[in-house]
Amino acid sequence: MMIVKNTTAAILAKSNQPLVIEEIQLPDELFPGQVLVEVYSSGLCGAQINEIDAIKGPDLFLPHLLGHEGFGRVLQVGPGVSTVKLGDQVVMHWRPGTGIQSIPPKYKWQGQTLNAGWVTTLNKHAVVSENRITCIPNEKFDKNFVPLLGCALTTSLGVLENDAQIRLRDSLLIFGAGGVGLLLVKLAKLFGVSRVAIVDIHADKLKKAQELGASDTFIFKNKAQTLNELQAMYTNNLPSVAIDTTGNPEAIEVCYEISSSKARVILVGVPKKGATVSLYTLPLHFGKLLKGSEGGQSIPEKDIILLLDLVSTGKLNFDDYPTNIFSLSKVNEAVSQLRKGTIGRMIIDFSLT
Repeated sequence: MMIVKNTTAAILAKSNQPLVIEEIQLPDELFPGQVLVEVYSSGLCGAQINEIDAIKGPDLFLPHLLGHEGFGRVLQVGPGVSTVKLGDQVVMHWRPGTGIQSIPPKYKWQGQTLNAGWVTTLNKHAVVSENRITCIPNEKFDKNFVPLLGCALTTSLGVLENDAQIRLRDSLLIFGAGGVGLLLVKLAKLFGVSRVAIVDIHADKLKKAQELGASDTFIFKNKAQTLNELQAMYTNNLPSVAIDTTGNPEAIEVCYEISSSKARVILVGVPKKGATVSLYTLPLHFGKLLKGSEGGQSIPEKDIILLLDLVSTGKLNFDDYPTNIFSLSKVNEAVSQLRKGTIGRMIIDFSLT
């Protein structure tokens, strides 16, 4: 039997509508591979905006729960679970890791079935698939930082290391100075990349990117002007790696067109369904790479521990990385701030009322 019967959650009841904050009923029992987690904190990112706006098309799973990067504590384990135990602290992530992939849980809300994926983090108690959580030491961690390990940080690391295969001599161009874009700047400096340019529509985000180590910043006004400004800066030394985090078709086109003939062009952002991108594909036959990233091909149980180690040894510090803290009751305000382009990551702290 489940030791927690009810909890509070943010529910996507209808597409393009505010999230509903209400009490929900948890399943009656845990099935093989399922783990009950008390969620301490959750990140909020562009993926949730995409879900709310149904950018991939009509949402067939409404109503449902949301969130895929979080920090919490194990309260109960289901049959067959071997990688975590009662009381363990865990990072919650959407990329599959070790352990069983369970069936997704079914909650109840207002007498109807409430759907959820293998992991959700915008509910105070969550039934999560074992392979969507990674155990971390039972030490005191900053709960505003740990959720970043579930997506933003591990994705950024994977994009650079696995997708782009970044090297010391590379010149990096990033489109989008959001949560992932700023982390790409920080991690690129860790990799030793000296030239990191970043483009965004918000001047305050670019200022923060510069503080984090970006060597060049550009305001995006339109495709033609941005191309001209980048060409004037790069001349013949075009960037060897270009990463788009925005999903904006014009940004994707600029990344592709301004990068060198053998560049690695990595797409992290996802365009809205129906949006088209126009590219001259001949360079792809002669060494240029265009690749869509799936979370940077991150391996949670390896990358999370690596990043924690880098932080604990002082090789990485995130005191300068901006987070904005909200209670669950203010989640729609957090969504609004994310849409407006507020700097940094939106974090939901479940200890706040």
